[in-house]
Amino acid sequence: MDKLDREILRLLQKDATQSVADIAEQIGLSTTPCWRRIQSLEKQGIIDKRVVLLNPEKIGLGMTVFVQVKAAKHDSIWLKTFADHAANIEQIVEFYRMSGEYDYMLKVVVADMQAFDVFYKRLVGGVDLSDVTSSFAMEQIKYTTALPL
Repeated sequence: MDKLDREILRLLQKDATQSVADIAEQIGLSTTPCWRRIQSLEKQGIIDKRVVLLNPEKIGLGMTVFVQVKAAKHDSIWLKTFADHAANIEQIVEFYRMSGEYDYMLKVVVADMQAFDVFYKRLVGGVDLSDVTSSFAMEQIKYTTALPL
């Protein structure tokens, strides 16, 4: 990946709706070589997908909660069961296996406390958990999907 590829990626991360011609003009290439570079970045898996980012508050999902989970067991069967269970809960938008005191971190978006309670009951009802704790985001200081290049 060279400087031009990084610049293409920077521009696409900022606004993926830009035309290839606009991107090419901004980086000093003609359209065809720019398009070939974008295709190559997609084939290499560097560009994973192109999506629309929604404003959670505008669609009624104004509460962000970080849920930490301690595993009841530490084996592959429990992990698969928990991962499958979590994958079927749409309010979980990010899911990580962690080091430290808690084993898993979930980022959850819901409308309000009542919706969180419904989510929580579904989470703990589907799999054996040792401990669950939740932290409610009071203010979003920074949010970006753009990765540093």
